[in-house]
Amino acid sequence: MTDDPIFPQQPLEFVPDDEQERQREALRDSADSIARLLDSVVQIPGTSIRVGLDPLLGLIPGLGDCIANFIGSTILFLAVKLEAPKIVLVRMAFNMGINAMIGAIPGIGDLFSIWFRSNLKNARLLRRYTSKRTTRATPGDWLFAIGLLIGTFAIAIGTFVLILWGIRTLWNLGAQ
Repeated sequence: MTDDPIFPQQPLEFVPDDEQERQREALRDSADSIARLLDSVVQIPGTSIRVGLDPLLGLIPGLGDCIANFIGSTILFLAVKLEAPKIVLVRMAFNMGINAMIGAIPGIGDLFSIWFRSNLKNARLLRRYTSKRTTRATPGDWLFAIGLLIGTFAIAIGTFVLILWGIRTLWNLGAQ
């Protein structure tokens, strides 16, 4: 065997378009930057706790959480642009939804945002599922989505039953 530069002895490998991969990496880096800005840009002196704009914006009643979620939704749009699997988009939207719902509770929601870090979770999901050649969802992703659907239906049915029970109780009180 000779080290012939024209006819190499090694098998040829698939090499993706470098420019396209650089653009994809730039989008992933943008998602990472947005996530750090919202969830961990500053370390609280004397602690290992990092906070970002998300919990700080949450201190503005009503509007702050909306602004933080609007900025965080950029990561979801980047995931769509990078063609992340739909199941991953569901997981990312779920993370945003939890952060929005609990984040709306004054005080507690801001502490939850510091702990939950939905934007960092979403940036990690984005990188995990768009950095590989194949972007297939794992069985764990599907179990998560199925559990999410079952939980959503359980909450909906539970709410419906609770409303019916309340109406029945009020009806019985009025009949007395």
